[in-house]
Amino acid sequence: MSRLDDAPIRFTLNGRRYELSRAQVEARLADAAPEAIHKHAVRVKNIWFPAVQAFEAAVGVPRSEFISHTARRHLAALGFELRGEIEPRGSATDAISNQDVGTPGPEEPTTVASPDEEWHTEANVQAAVVTALAHRGWRILSVANTAAREHGIDVIARGDGGTVGIEVKGFPSRSYADSRRAHEIKRTSPSTQAGHWFAAAVLAAMRLRGKEPDWQSAIALPEFQRYRDLYGEVAASLSAAQIDVWWVHPDGTVELS
Repeated sequence: MSRLDDAPIRFTLNGRRYELSRAQVEARLADAAPEAIHKHAVRVKNIWFPAVQAFEAAVGVPRSEFISHTARRHLAALGFELRGEIEPRGSATDAISNQDVGTPGPEEPTTVASPDEEWHTEANVQAAVVTALAHRGWRILSVANTAAREHGIDVIARGDGGTVGIEVKGFPSRSYADSRRAHEIKRTSPSTQAGHWFAAAVLAAMRLRGKEPDWQSAIALPEFQRYRDLYGEVAASLSAAQIDVWWVHPDGTVELS
């Protein structure tokens, strides 16, 4: 499903402001030859491109200056279809084979997952939510750069039913994301840290309800039993406050309330 209109999105990348529309992406890739797809892909005019190649061509910024999550979330905000799965760390398989996903057709990419990239990071959860909303016809008004810890509402979107503000959280890893500390094990357990993150998400969603009472307020979380248990303890209160909780699954699908 396409977005509600063809209005461009506006975003900041490396301190510079950009404006990008779906038509611009299509025009700038019209004569481009798609590169080999190793992980994340985007379909533009029925041709699959690596997401980083498409975003690089569309914006004119070298791919060395942005990460794949940046490309994915902005292309999803424009309503483009994205493909590419991310295996949970510790998976029994190191890659997704053709036998696992079906032999790709001429317009389908073969996706290979990285065993070191966790599907439940905040950036990946946010990208899944943006993709789901865009495919349902929502117009994405703004997307915060969670990787850079940008302040503000993580996702703001507008649909037929009004505007929604979404607070996004990932699930804590046992190791540090900083490559310089990758060999270290965190002192705080993921379960304990998840409790702090859940509380922060609830507070942010409640503040949004007070600041924008006419908006829908939602929290997006990766599907983990720890979060399900925490939600069960406050579900009635969140319902009374008109705060929805959306669940993102390992395959990227999103349960919208």
